[in-house]
Amino acid sequence: MDERKIPKATAKRLPLYYRYLNNLNQQGKTRVSSQELSEAVKVDSATIRRDFSYFGALGKKGYGYNVEYLLSFFRKTLNQDEVTEVALIGVGNLGTAFLKYNFLRNNNINIVKAFDSDPKKIGTNVGNVPIYDIEDLDEHIEDIEVAILTVPVSEAEIIANRLVDKGIKGILNFTPARITVPNHIRVHHIDLAVELQSLVYFLKHYPLEKGKE
Repeated sequence: MDERKIPKATAKRLPLYYRYLNNLNQQGKTRVSSQELSEAVKVDSATIRRDFSYFGALGKKGYGYNVEYLLSFFRKTLNQDEVTEVALIGVGNLGTAFLKYNFLRNNNINIVKAFDSDPKKIGTNVGNVPIYDIEDLDEHIEDIEVAILTVPVSEAEIIANRLVDKGIKGILNFTPARITVPNHIRVHHIDLAVELQSLVYFLKHYPLEKGKE
């Protein structure tokens, strides 16, 4: 199937499936059922079967799914064999946390450069990632297509425009600002305050039954 026709909701769940399958493989598990996957990743089994159906026959009825085969399939689908180099813009508290973590469980994603305006941080390393002066962004951002934005709101639009001008194709925006970019640039907005407010709202208005999602 043409992957461009896969629903966005399905595409967003693929890394979740891949992470769990990778854990199973490391534990020596050889097969898994859709129900087991459902309980682990908190997605109902019908949705999992539908997601997998977009890629053809990945499992057998009564047998479940071959973990090694699925892992290999999703590794290829998610380009896990290709390393994506990422730049981080803004080495504040959140940015520093990203640098120290640096997606250790994802061997295909690696933050290789960071940028900040603080003279005390410029020229140092955090998590083995060098920190450059934000003023030298244009000089050091070449050949990088993905950036994480953790700058102050007032700087978000300006920095985003500079990134676009230098060929960045994707931005993971952790600022509350809704930055405006050309249509060919993909931006994913993650507003932690909004997510937290949403969680509190659901806790108050949609209480869960004990033991159920």
